[in-house]
Amino acid sequence: MRNKSKKKHFDILEQVRIEEMVAEGKCLARHNNMVVFVAGVAPGDVVDLRIIRKKKSFMEAEAVHFHELSELRVQPFCEHFGTCGGCKWQHIGYDTQLYFKQKQVKDNLERIGKVSLPEFDPILGSEKTRYYRNKLEYTFSNTSWLTKEQIQSGQEYDRDALGFHIPGRFDKILDIKHCYLQPDPSNAIRLEVRKYAKEHNLPFFDIVKQEGYMRNLIIRTANTGELMVIVQVYEDRPGVMQALMEHLAATFPEITSLQYVVNSKGNETYHDLEVVCYKGLPYIHEEMEGIRFRVGPKSFYQTNADQAYELYKKTRELANLTGNELVYDLYTGAGTIANFVARQCREVIGIEYVPSAIEDAKINSQINDITNTTFYAGDMKDILSDELVARHGRPDVVITDPPRAGMHEDVVKKLLQVHPNRIVYVSCNPATQARDVEWLSEKYEVTRVQPVDMFPQTHHVENIVLLTAK
Repeated sequence: MRNKSKKKHFDILEQVRIEEMVAEGKCLARHNNMVVFVAGVAPGDVVDLRIIRKKKSFMEAEAVHFHELSELRVQPFCEHFGTCGGCKWQHIGYDTQLYFKQKQVKDNLERIGKVSLPEFDPILGSEKTRYYRNKLEYTFSNTSWLTKEQIQSGQEYDRDALGFHIPGRFDKILDIKHCYLQPDPSNAIRLEVRKYAKEHNLPFFDIVKQEGYMRNLIIRTANTGELMVIVQVYEDRPGVMQALMEHLAATFPEITSLQYVVNSKGNETYHDLEVVCYKGLPYIHEEMEGIRFRVGPKSFYQTNADQAYELYKKTRELANLTGNELVYDLYTGAGTIANFVARQCREVIGIEYVPSAIEDAKINSQINDITNTTFYAGDMKDILSDELVARHGRPDVVITDPPRAGMHEDVVKKLLQVHPNRIVYVSCNPATQARDVEWLSEKYEVTRVQPVDMFPQTHHVENIVLLTAK
């Protein structure tokens, strides 16, 4: 009897109509007054669903058969769609993507923020919907992911892979033939590194057994035309690495920064390791309005540079700078926003948790002859203190661009205490932004809302909120 009751959790629900897009790119359907969340479908699809998880108030399911296809659907352009976790919205058109992203922002601010809202500005779409990223990170594996079709074919497949992690699997990599996220020569470099490693019997890494040689490949392209390639290996084999580096330098003379990392740790992170510059400069540059931003192998920079420019222009516009303002830029990262707005205000104080990012921020001011920025590294809730305000003055404008978790409650309390005239809140997570906006509503009202799409073909959306002191 136990087996039967357990089996009911995996029942098939037949001919269910998908109703709407909701959070995290999933869709919602209803069955017997219970909400069902489904990935990989579109509103208007009529599908059979297999229940994969059952809770008291909702279920999760996967589509196993399609009876009707939504009019919102388009043909995915990538052969890896449905297996690769990168571009989960290729099956709906770009205008539809923008509609649901704007709706996601609105739903979060209304449901979580519970504050009075102005009419939203239309979402700023990305001119490029393919090949828009300036950074991709590929992983080597000797146990590539096989699709159901490959397994059922009974054929033998090369199990060496260079590609992306399968969602939810740290140990399985999908071998990528062509990726539509980063412009040329990204695909050519990846395929050449893979081919070279195979021809020279360089073993692809086994993450479970912690053995092998080839671990990781990072490619960064810049709007200045500069190009960085970083190869990560498991052990130091100087002769082998030199041969690989020389091959890449000769095959791709457009590489302006060729680097490598020896990483014998249990994971691929290398922020605490030496990155060796084999050829060229140890950095590349991105550019906005004549301001050059130095991007090193460990630097953070917005991965959609063209759309980042639109985001920063809109942020500056909402800050309404006249040249006399003292601006605090919280979570400043490598000081991109701080340096971008510095010429339109009196002074910018940038604060960031990561010390290496603050060093980048200082360098970015120096190389652009920007002299009215000051940067601090440390925990935001500790650095944003009475002493800091006493030293630099009460800010007229605060720009804040926190990580996905949003702002710490202590930071929000400090902002309410310091009480700048305007807060421009840039967020990559409308849900935590809405929570923080509710906290700030004690002394602020929302006067502008501007969604921005940084990541076409995905459910992710950035949003800017202008909060004006009551």
